[in-house]
Amino acid sequence: MPRYAGGMSAEPRSDKPTGRFRRMLDRLSTSQEELHHAELQQDTAATGCARICDCDDRDIVKVTGTLRTVTLRPRAGVPALEAELFDGSGAIDVVWLGRRSIAGIEPGRKLIASGRVSMSRGRRVLFNPRYELRPLGQE
Repeated sequence: MPRYAGGMSAEPRSDKPTGRFRRMLDRLSTSQEELHHAELQQDTAATGCARICDCDDRDIVKVTGTLRTVTLRPRAGVPALEAELFDGSGAIDVVWLGRRSIAGIEPGRKLIASGRVSMSRGRRVLFNPRYELRPLGQE
């Protein structure tokens, strides 16, 4: 245990705020991005989904998060709708092959997706996942 001036040893400090005032100060000093990440991670825990950072190649997973980007990018001459799903711990690309658009799939929308993870160019990808759009009132 480290020693400080005066010869007294310090008690290890917990990273978790203890009082209401301390929690309020921590919340005020935290950036909006960090607050958003924490909120997304709470969503993941509440829905029973896996954290994206814990998903490995060939795992069958159920993940939730917010769509950051949605783009139309052809793959081998076939239209493909690609979206990046972010849950606060990591990101996964969600790809629907043969689709130019899907109603409700837009940046900022929350959804739950399930399928088998594959790795493409060092990124996690879900091809043609089963998905569930989260109600707009919960965003």
